[in-house]
This record gives sequence, structure tokens and C-alpha cells, in this order.
Amino acid sequence: MRKNEIMKTQLTLLHNGSSTCVRTGPELGRQPVLALLTRILCAAGFVLSAFCAQAGVVFTSLYSFTGTNDGAWPVAGLVRGSDGYFYGTTQYGGTNGWYGTVFKISTNGALTTLYSFTGGNDGANPQAGLVQGGGGNFYGTTTPSSWGYGGPGFGTVFKISTNGMLTTLYSFTYGNDGAGPCGTLVQGSDGYFYGTTQGGGTNGVGTVFRISTNGVCTSLYSFNWNEGYNPGPYGLVQGNDGYLYGTTEGGGTNDYGTVFKISTNGVLTTLYEFGTVTEYGESLDGAYPLAGLVQGSDGYFYGTTSGGGMFIGGTAFKISTNGTLTTLYAFSGGGLAGIGSGICPNGLVQGSDGNFYGTTEYDGLRWVFDWGYETFGYGTVFEISTNGAFTSLYSFDTGTGTNGANPYAGLVQASDGSFYGTTEYGGTYGNGTIFRLTIMPEPQLTIIPFGPYVLLTWPTNTFVFTLQSSTSLDSSANWNTNSLAPVVIGGQNVVVNPVTGPQMFFRLSQ
Repeated sequence: MRKNEIMKTQLTLLHNGSSTCVRTGPELGRQPVLALLTRILCAAGFVLSAFCAQAGVVFTSLYSFTGTNDGAWPVAGLVRGSDGYFYGTTQYGGTNGWYGTVFKISTNGALTTLYSFTGGNDGANPQAGLVQGGGGNFYGTTTPSSWGYGGPGFGTVFKISTNGMLTTLYSFTYGNDGAGPCGTLVQGSDGYFYGTTQGGGTNGVGTVFRISTNGVCTSLYSFNWNEGYNPGPYGLVQGNDGYLYGTTEGGGTNDYGTVFKISTNGVLTTLYEFGTVTEYGESLDGAYPLAGLVQGSDGYFYGTTSGGGMFIGGTAFKISTNGTLTTLYAFSGGGLAGIGSGICPNGLVQGSDGNFYGTTEYDGLRWVFDWGYETFGYGTVFEISTNGAFTSLYSFDTGTGTNGANPYAGLVQASDGSFYGTTEYGGTYGNGTIFRLTIMPEPQLTIIPFGPYVLLTWPTNTFVFTLQSSTSLDSSANWNTNSLAPVVIGGQNVVVNPVTGPQMFFRLSQ
């Protein structure tokens, strides 16, 4: 986790030189201070020494679901609408019992329930997120109300307006059309929506389908076990080349899942089979991908596996359009290797800084005699670069879980730069939450030696930091909070410190 408590130490060696600061006005600490500081800044402007403190994070719990009319257990991520609101679904809750809801929420946490499912022709228990179509409506899916294979209800596709008017576009039959639409839909460049089903199809292990905005559904492909089963648990993504890319949770030659691409007319190509790289019976290249893919700005597709890897806690990978896969990171979890990166990662999103951000469902693994591996912990938020540099940003409560527990979906970045997401459990009522994670900007601490004084400046548009100083960097160093309050000049916090010895060290504490 990035350190919120103490920012990166900033260091400079300052000598008591013979030069002095010529004063033509009142002494420091008296008015007018601004005029004197401005003159000193101008005079010292060519000897700036700038240092960057490490960024931190600010976590905000925006909403806790009550399990009543507002819903419960959001397992899907959010989508930002063109009106600035976030839209999403809950798997359970609502005014009609435990059939789930569609909601919208503002960036300050005001939630509105748009629709409560009834378990009838409108479907029940949505597990996938929403996607906004060209007409402003949102499109989504519901899961089967009965997996008895013959009972009523094998899932639906629906559209819903921003004011909550829902229309069922298609009901699956568990025939060749499939059953159990599981992932978030994607609207292709041709205007159609594309999705996957967990079961059904010719071989009973899932399909890829296409549906129009007026509900005409076409089954494009039926998977068989060797190609993978449960395709696209969290949906497809259309690449720059026009193909649709996705994963299968299991199956393939090695039975650890696959990565595939499919054309809009149903021609499928298996790009990679997990379990190709093994050691001691473990799939080092990952296993059981549950999340969808995202295409990075470099053209590669990035994704995660929920298991496998060196520490069997899942992996993050990138794959080219011709199927060359690179494992970027192996998740370890705090219990197995003590590193605390989390396990069972969900989907990724590329941030405006080029890095990828995601969540893990749990913190770690432990071995339980006669039970095998057991998951524990409440999940994390992480950052990973395109070359695999990993940073754990946040760990959800390991006690009460009031800030949420066990995120089951990825994040979305808003125009304010913050990331928004959901947790399946936890919160005030234990029924899940919506949260915001803000990455702190990296404040520049600028140090300007000037005679017997030193000027220290840092931007005012960052989070609140406290300036501290010490005369050494030993483990027993005593860091003192600066007694002088900063003066704001031209968007900078400015502090003037006397040099009290042969050296002084400065840092920003948050």
C-alpha cells in the first residue's frame, strides 16, 4: 500500500555560507511578508532544487447498500454515463424481494434506485454491468432464475432508460441460443451488442451472441470443451482490428481456460491456452481467467487470471493479437508469501497515466489440513505498469469491513481522475458498497538555499502536507514539524527556515 503517513524523505545539504540576505523591509514573521518572500523567490529562482514526494491514496466510501429497496451485493462494476452519473446493478435486494436492482449514483454518493426486478419476464439477479448505447439507453443482462435446465428463466437482455423505464429485449431458451448471459455487453462498431452465455449452445458449454437494439438475437458461435467453457465471464472487448476478444474460464487442452478472438460473423480463433507453462503440476502462466480483457494504448490486450501463477494466487498478463502471452505479475497474497499483493484479481482498466488499475477479491491463501487452500481477507486495490511493476494501493478492512469487503469487479476512472468501484460485501449493513479511490498527485518540494535561510515550496493544489525537518537521517532521527505556517504565493506554499547547523533534512508528511 502506498504510504499515506509519511511521504518520501527529501534531502539536501545546506552550509552556513558567508552570504547574507539583505533586508530592506520588516523582519521575517511580520507584515508585509509577501513582498519580501516574492523578492527572495525571484532572486533565488535560478538555484532551485526540486524533489518529488511519493504519491498516496485517499479512500472514500460513497454508499453502503442496506439490502432493502436499494439492493444488495453489487458484483458488477460501474459505468459512467454521458450525464456524469455512474450506473450499475445489484444482484439481490430491491422492492420485490431478492431479485436485484439497477441504480445510478452521483460522484458525491447520492444513490437512486432506477428499477427493481420482479423475477418474471423482466429477469432476475443481474450479475453483469451495464453499457450505454448510442441512443443514451443502457443495456444489460440478467442471470437464470432457475438452473434446473427445464425450469423457467434462462436469463435476459434488457435496455433501460436513465429514468428507469426497462424493456426486455430477449429471453434465452437454453437451446442453441445459449443460457445464462454472464458478461457485460459490448457495442460493436456496427451498432450491434455482443455478449456471451455461460451455458447452452450446441454443446451446452456456452455461446457468443449478437443482438440488435430492437432485440433480434443471433447465436454466432457454440463452444466445445477443447475450446473452453464459460466464455467471457465478464464480457468481450472489441479490438482496434474489429475482432472481439475474450477469455474462457475453463476448458482448452489443459483445462485451465483460454484467450480467444472471434470475428463479428462468428469465426473463432483460440489465441492461448493457459497451463502451457507448468511446474510441479501448477500452471505458472495462470489459470481460470474470470475477468475480461482491455486493450492498452500500446495495442496489447491486458487481463488477469483468478488462479495459477508462481504463488497460485492468480496473474496479470498481456497478450498480442497473434497470441504471444507475457505474464506480468504473479499474485501472492499476504498469507502464502507475506507480500500482501492480494489474490484472485479482477479486471483491469488503463488509467490516464498509462498504468493499469484493478482489484483483488481476497488478501491471501492459507493451507488448511484436509481442506486444501482456503482464501481469506477482504481484498485490495492495486496498480501495475505495462512492464509488470506492481504497487498495492489499498487493503479493505480486515475487521468490521465498514469500508467494504471483497470487490468482485474492476474499476472505472472518472473525468476527475479518481477511480470508482464496488465491493460485494461489507459496508455499514454488510450488503456491499460503492467507493472512490483518489491517487494523490506527487508534490514537488522545492528547496532554495539563500544565505542563512532556506526557502521551501510545494504546490497548493495537492493534498494537505506538513513540512518536517531533522538534522540527521539516522534511525533515531527526531523529525520536528515546522512551526512556521506556509504563506501562499502564486499557487505555492512557501516556508522560510533559518539554517541551524551544517546540514538539515526536510520531508513532507501527509
